[in-house]
Amino acid sequence: MRVIASLPALVLPALLAACAQQAPEAAAPQPAPASSTGGGALRPPATARTEEQFDTTSAEERAAAAAPSSSGRELGSTVASLGDPAEPGFWLETPMVSSVTQGRVVYPATGKSAQVELRPIEGPASGGSRISLAAMRLIGAALTDLPTLTVYAGGASG
Repeated sequence: MRVIASLPALVLPALLAACAQQAPEAAAPQPAPASSTGGGALRPPATARTEEQFDTTSAEERAAAAAPSSSGRELGSTVASLGDPAEPGFWLETPMVSSVTQGRVVYPATGKSAQVELRPIEGPASGGSRISLAAMRLIGAALTDLPTLTVYAGGASG
């Protein structure tokens, strides 16, 4: 039982380290594309190994992404896995949209939501999605979980 309970603690650092090694462009911090959900977040350094080191969003960016919003059109639910932890900002890659748009995800298990950039990926609308590390932390989902999220298009705050 102890082995199973400590498995996420052993796997997560290895997963984050492996992702950092696969992203050679992460060698030096670079500005992310400007967006209302990504802001000026920098790519994490090549030496990043922890959640805090990979999450380069500022307190202001996190506060803006956490701003409550009840507007937007519900697209449905999706199961999300952790996306590329070296990709900064608040985003969800999902087959639920056909073009980049602003939106919001809600994690019913915690009641928390995040304003995100919705990015299209191939697959059926019922397919899984990938969520940014910053957004996953903001909604209170464990990085090793596969949370079911409710996705909304539009309604992103400022």
